[in-house]
Amino acid sequence: MPRKATHRPTTVRTLAGAILTVALIVPVATACGPDSDASATASGTASAAPVATVPTTAVPTATGPATTAPPTAAPVPTSATATTTKPTTPTTAPTAKPKSPARSYPLVDGSTAEVQPAGNQNYTARIVSRGSVLATLETKDADAGLDANDMFVVLSVDGTVHSWMGGAHQGPGTFKLAGGWTAKVTKVGELHYRAQILGLDNAVNDTLDADQHDTGAVANGVHIVLSAGGRISAHM
Repeated sequence: MPRKATHRPTTVRTLAGAILTVALIVPVATACGPDSDASATASGTASAAPVATVPTTAVPTATGPATTAPPTAAPVPTSATATTTKPTTPTTAPTAKPKSPARSYPLVDGSTAEVQPAGNQNYTARIVSRGSVLATLETKDADAGLDANDMFVVLSVDGTVHSWMGGAHQGPGTFKLAGGWTAKVTKVGELHYRAQILGLDNAVNDTLDADQHDTGAVANGVHIVLSAGGRISAHM
């Protein structure tokens, strides 16, 4: 019994010394071994990685849709500005074109014939005396004539006027006219006479019809007037 009691304490002491030795070796190996450098390096690398990725995530935000805003360098002129600087054409230009001036022809009795274009290559002549209009002639695709108290006036289709005094014949009847013409005047009705203008061979070259108003003609440079009352006169 006493021998067993002395043997147990020896065993306990040996184990305690071994445990103490292991405890001293482990901290030294942990502090000085190669695993400590690797773990330190890994921990340093892991801590630096989040810092390196911060700028890469900020780049998309800096180049977002806000950078596509339109430039404000030069203002574009508005339509109002363009209108004020553009030269304007007067709107009255088409209507401001002057009409052809009247042509005046002195007549043998001292009056005046004022001729104006009437359109469609026709003309109008006003017989004016002392500011008053005494009569009006108008070509309607044919010569016009007037017997004004024994003054005879012819307005030709070209707008010219010819006048003379006297030389009238009262129809009905056949009369010799200036220029070698012959006029055969017949009465058709009240204030309605007709004259056939005959040549040297008695062929009808023209016909004048004075129905309710005087008429005129130009035949080879000879001016002829037939009135509605049957008076006929010619002049070269």
